[in-house]
Amino acid sequence: MARSSPNADCSDEELLALFRQGTSEAFGTLVRRYEGELYGYLRRYLSDNDLAEDVFQNTFVQVYLKLNQFEEGRAFRPWLYAIATNQAIDALRREGRHQAIRLDLDGEDARDVDFPQLLELLQNRGPSPLEHLQAEERRQMVRAGVDRLPEFLKQVVILAYYQGLKYLEIAEILAIPVGTVKSRLHTALSRLHEAWSAEFALKE
Repeated sequence: MARSSPNADCSDEELLALFRQGTSEAFGTLVRRYEGELYGYLRRYLSDNDLAEDVFQNTFVQVYLKLNQFEEGRAFRPWLYAIATNQAIDALRREGRHQAIRLDLDGEDARDVDFPQLLELLQNRGPSPLEHLQAEERRQMVRAGVDRLPEFLKQVVILAYYQGLKYLEIAEILAIPVGTVKSRLHTALSRLHEAWSAEFALKE
């Protein structure tokens, strides 16, 4: 049985402080802590497993290089996501591709994406035609609908509903006011609801 890290109970910020003080194992603990969560985010953001792995590694290289820029008292998680998001955007730019969001919810993704929450929010906006569609149709509509959103709206949907980040964290990651985060989420949900209502009307 593998031994757990002696620093496993430390907070992210404590691990970073320990690493700064010379405890090299603290950095490895931090990387392992975010392997599943951050890689899953990058995989959905980039739609490319290999590219997501490269960006994940580059993200922690940047964390290492920017240690001195991390302000004491700041939360580590949104800082990490900001670095990862910028690395992902740079990777897409180098690849000459636009952002493509992976929203199929089979296999591993089904376990770490809160899909019902997003769908419930849409259904609770009033009488919804989604109630009359089969589950697979709804899955396809979610996948297609979010993919058609402008990138600035896709970002907040992924971070809020798929990564479960708080408004304040998203605001810090994207360097925008909290009010803008809320406004973009409202706009995104409104557009999805309108698009799906129109789609259902065509089926009648």
